[in-house]
Amino acid sequence: MPRTVDHDERRAQLSDALARVAAREGLHAVSMRSVAAEAGVSLRLVQYYFTNKQQLLVGALRRMEEQSNDRWRTRLAEIGRSPVPREILAAFIDEALPTDAPSRDFYMVSAAFSGLASTEPALAAEPLAGGVARLRESVAAAFHEAAGLDQLAPGADPDAEADGLIALCNGLSTAVVIGHHTPERAVDVARYHLDRVLPTAPSR
Repeated sequence: MPRTVDHDERRAQLSDALARVAAREGLHAVSMRSVAAEAGVSLRLVQYYFTNKQQLLVGALRRMEEQSNDRWRTRLAEIGRSPVPREILAAFIDEALPTDAPSRDFYMVSAAFSGLASTEPALAAEPLAGGVARLRESVAAAFHEAAGLDQLAPGADPDAEADGLIALCNGLSTAVVIGHHTPERAVDVARYHLDRVLPTAPSR
C-alpha cells in the first residue's frame, strides 16, 4: 500500500528547506524553485502546499518560532524545578542570541524577513507570523512576576524592561552576525544588563 502523506510533515520539510536557503544565501535567494531544489521535491509540490512565496515565508517563520520556543522550554525544563523569573529571562537570552546554528539561522531569517516586510505591507501585517507579540508577552510576564516578588531594581518598569531586553538582544544579535561581538560577549553584555535590573534572587 502507498504510504499515507503527512501534510504537516511535508510543510515542515519545505519550511526547513526555505530556512536553510535563506540562512545560507539570504532571503533574496529564496524562491519557490530554490526551495523545491533544496528539499529535493518538485516545484509543483511546493506550489501545492504554498501558493506563493509570501505564504512560504510566513510558514517557515512560524515553524522556526515554534522551534525556538521549544528550545527555550527545554532550557527551562533542564533546571529541574519551577524556574524563578531571573532564570526564565537568562534562558531567553541564551536562546534569543545567535549562540548556535539554530538560533543563528532563526535570527538571519527573521532579520531578512523584517527587512522585506518594511517595503511589503502584506508581510508587515503579519510580523514574524505573530511571534513578536507572543515573545514580548512571555518576557514581560517574567518581569511582572519578578516585580510581584519584589525582585526588580527600585524604579524599574516591567514593561519597559521587557522591551529593552528584547531590543538589546536584537542589537547584540546583529553585532554577532557581522562579527563585532562573539556570541559569548553578547551573552555577557545581556546578562550584565539583567544583573542591573534583576539582581540574583534565591531559588525557589
